Amino acid sequence: MNHKVIPITRQCELLGLPRSSFYYKPVPVSDFNLHLMKLIDRQYTEMPFYGVPRMTAWLRRQGYRVNRKRIARLMRTMGLEGITPKKRLSKPNREHTVYPYLLKNVEVTKPGQVFCADITYIPMRKGFIYLTAVMDWYSRHVLSWKVSLTLDAAFCVEALKDALAIAIPEIFNTDQGSQFTSKDFIGILQQHNVAISMDGKGRVFDNIFIERLWRTVCNPAHYPL
Repeated sequence: MNHKVIPITRQCELLGLPRSSFYYKPVPVSDFNLHLMKLIDRQYTEMPFYGVPRMTAWLRRQGYRVNRKRIARLMRTMGLEGITPKKRLSKPNREHTVYPYLLKNVEVTKPGQVFCADITYIPMRKGFIYLTAVMDWYSRHVLSWKVSLTLDAAFCVEALKDALAIAIPEIFNTDQGSQFTSKDFIGILQQHNVAISMDGKGRVFDNIFIERLWRTVCNPAHYPL
């Protein structure tokens, strides 16, 4: 993409590539951290209510000399957080609009009525990637999916476009993550007159069907240590 005439900004626009992805340089992850992340992923699958303190204590019981700071950083990288209720909930980005949860007491009776989306972490032999998927709430069919090395909104937007090319739902539900509250993601839904629904903060089971998908996709048996 090193062109003498066309600026980098314009090149990124033509290719549909975020500038952050163009400048992104992968940071090598040590073998020890990769091993810890796989252990954390397995334990979190079994005990999703484990936050940083419990995960740190569990790893120490397994014989690993780790501190909370390291485990907090690794869990943050993996997008993992204990799902038990908290006294103080994190505030959404003030620049992004958060929409109410619209699916309470709603009867979903047909395919294409409600779509949902989410992001999960996938461990690899020498690193990790992020996976996003769009699912039909009624049929549980995965309409589209994309992977990315970073957590920018671009790969979520691409998955959204692919799903909307199949059908336009009445309601689209996500969590309050910055990818789903971004102007690009919200703008596409608004252009198609789709009602926007978002999980309550900390209420992982508001999007239960795609959470069940992640249990299958992230089964520890698929990722040997």
